[in-house]
Amino acid sequence: MTGVILKLLVVAFVFWLIYSGVRRIWRDWTRQFRVEEKQIHARDLKERDAPGVITLERGKDGTFRPPGSKDTEPR
Repeated sequence: MTGVILKLLVVAFVFWLIYSGVRRIWRDWTRQFRVEEKQIHARDLKERDAPGVITLERGKDGTFRPPGSKDTEPR
């Protein structure tokens, strides 16, 4: 009986170690991805404010054109 309880405790301990390791890896990865996404977002905002960058609008036909463009015919 004591051997069975000891085996169960060892198995439970091993599963707990695996679970905590996977959880830590998951947290580290998601934290790193959040940092990278913030850096990419800041870079994109900086590029958008650069001179010579225009914002395109989607027309009724689904084509992106500069704002105020009268060209509505698909090419």
